[in-house]
Parts: sequence; C-alpha cells; structure tokens
Amino acid sequence: MTAAVIILTLLALIFGLALGYAAIRFRIEGNPVADEIEAILPQTQCAQCGYPGCRPYAEAIAAEEAEINRCPPGGEAGIKQLAELLGKDIIPLDADVGIEKALPEVAIIHEDVCIGCTKCIQACPVDAILGAAKQMHTVIATECTGCELCIPPCPVDCIDMIPTKIDITNWHWGKPIPITTISEIADTRGEEVA
Repeated sequence: MTAAVIILTLLALIFGLALGYAAIRFRIEGNPVADEIEAILPQTQCAQCGYPGCRPYAEAIAAEEAEINRCPPGGEAGIKQLAELLGKDIIPLDADVGIEKALPEVAIIHEDVCIGCTKCIQACPVDAILGAAKQMHTVIATECTGCELCIPPCPVDCIDMIPTKIDITNWHWGKPIPITTISEIADTRGEEVA
C-alpha cells in the first residue's frame, strides 16, 4: 500500500513538472487569431474603425466585440479576407465609418502656408511628417498611410489629401470578364455560330 502511494506521488510529481515545463516552453504570447487578423488589416492606424489602431481593432474582432466591416482603407477586399479567415459571411462596409477610396491617398503640406505649429506631427500615428517648431513641415510620402488624422488639428488648413501616383508597385489589372459559352465567344469575335 505504501509503495503504491509513493509511486502515485512520484508519477504526479513527474507529470506536474512535465506540464509546468510545457506551459513555459510552448507558451504563445497574445492571441494568434488577432495576429492573423492584424496581418490582413492595412496598418494605416487611421482610427476610422472606432479603435485607436489596427491592433486594437484586430483584438476586438478576435474577441467578437467588433464586426469585420469597419475598415474603410481595407475595403471590400479586406472584408472578404477577414470573412474567409474567420468563417463569417461577407458583409458590406459599414457606411458610418467611411467609404472605400479607389486609390490610396497621401497627405501633402502646402509649405508656403505652413506656420510650423507641429500639431500635424503630434497627430500622425506613423511619424510620416517631418519638421520642427516654427519651421516648415513636409510629408514623407512613402511613410504616409493616408489616415487623414493630420488634417483636423491644422489651424491654417494647409494639408490636403491627394491620390498616390500610379506606378508598377500599386497598379493592377482589372478582373477579366468571364466568357462561358461558345456563342458568347463567337459574339466577341464577330463570328456566327453554326
């Protein structure tokens, strides 16, 4: 009887140590679903979704506290990817948060009007505005995410949003029109089907 108690105690101790080691060795930091959601989001940090950035919005989606349709910069393509990842239905973009833009935009500062107040620099979530107090400011276009958070604090309205230039990195082909029948193919070629 004593031997059985000792054996069971040793087994419990061994399994407890193994479980403790496994808990430390294989620990996953954060929520892996939120990480996958965040990878889909456009990382504009624009707060249009109602959350202060893409990570808090991803965590809210993962916790099922927010819908997948609150990201205007991600648009319809982002909603489709999130729906596929989470196994949800595709729903249209929530009109209350904004509209999807055809082309991404970047901020430009009219430097001859800028008074150097630094309010735009403080508002920029990605540090895309370069300048100093009482000095002219400029936007680093490659860093700007088009969040528009710099526009409201500007006291002289010297910031505008312009569409990004189309180049090889952001241009894409339109979707092809599917042709499904022989008669449709013949119609496109101007031929008659026998």
